[in-house]
Amino acid sequence: MNKAAFLATIAILLLLAQGAGQERAEIRVGIIGLDTSHVTAFTRLLNDKNAPDHVPGARVVAGFPGGSPDLAASATRVEKYTAELRDSWQVEIVKDIPTLVSRVDAILLESVDGRVHLEQFRQVLATGQKKPVFIDKPLAAGHRDAREIRRLAHAAGVPWWSSSSLRYAPALEDLQQVPGGLQGASTYGPATLEPTNPGFFWYGIHATEMLYKLMGTGCEEVTEVHTEGADVVVGRWKDGRIGVVRGIRKGSHDYGALAFGGKSVQYSQVKSNYRPLLVEVVRFFQTRVPPVPNEETLEIMAFMEAAERSRERGGIPVKLQELQ
Repeated sequence: MNKAAFLATIAILLLLAQGAGQERAEIRVGIIGLDTSHVTAFTRLLNDKNAPDHVPGARVVAGFPGGSPDLAASATRVEKYTAELRDSWQVEIVKDIPTLVSRVDAILLESVDGRVHLEQFRQVLATGQKKPVFIDKPLAAGHRDAREIRRLAHAAGVPWWSSSSLRYAPALEDLQQVPGGLQGASTYGPATLEPTNPGFFWYGIHATEMLYKLMGTGCEEVTEVHTEGADVVVGRWKDGRIGVVRGIRKGSHDYGALAFGGKSVQYSQVKSNYRPLLVEVVRFFQTRVPPVPNEETLEIMAFMEAAERSRERGGIPVKLQELQ
């Protein structure tokens, strides 16, 4: 074998070894809460390597069904999605959260009911294993539970992150670049009501997260106007900007956003796409660094709770500082 052939052989062997190493390094993911369509959609994106929208780097290998008997959106779906993960994707279904944590490198906490997130997160932390956790929307069903998640995670040294998929819609990326700089923004989206997860916590989280994608942190005060068909929440930022969220219950349930720039006003409809979110989730699992600071996520939760308090008080302004 001549020198060129020898070097080519070595290069091929190195590439094969590198590929094998990458395969071994694939992150094993466990899902807690098999009661939302996200679990099957996310599993397909991660596990189907032949799909054109496949997200590489992680694979769902285990799931814990969970479920909330007093929430129809959970109780009526958990059996269906559990069966699909087990039968179509060969995901191991385990009996409890500690068993799931022992099988995986990272966790998707997907329970559709925000009320159970804190307790399920506690069970993850109780294992003593510092595995990164993505908590799907809503982070919790109230600001108090959200703060406790942050406190417990910080004490345990466990990285966590929560986000709506709408945050990563390409249309919002474009609106961030509005000429003259962003002076304010308005977003809208469906906001169906669910008593167990009050106000915007159930579905209005999407339009709220879109607003924060554009505006960033710094809201000081919110006011909510409530009607049967919609809620409108107006936030006043400390730099004088105004951000508005319209939660829709009657009429079109599309998503969209307006960006008020120093030189123009731009508008775009916003479409949901899980792939950009999953790309960020996998990167988070790899780096253990949340792409959205935890403090921003906590402010989003405070924004929604302050809006709920404003509604309860007949639409008077509520300062976010009240929730600290």
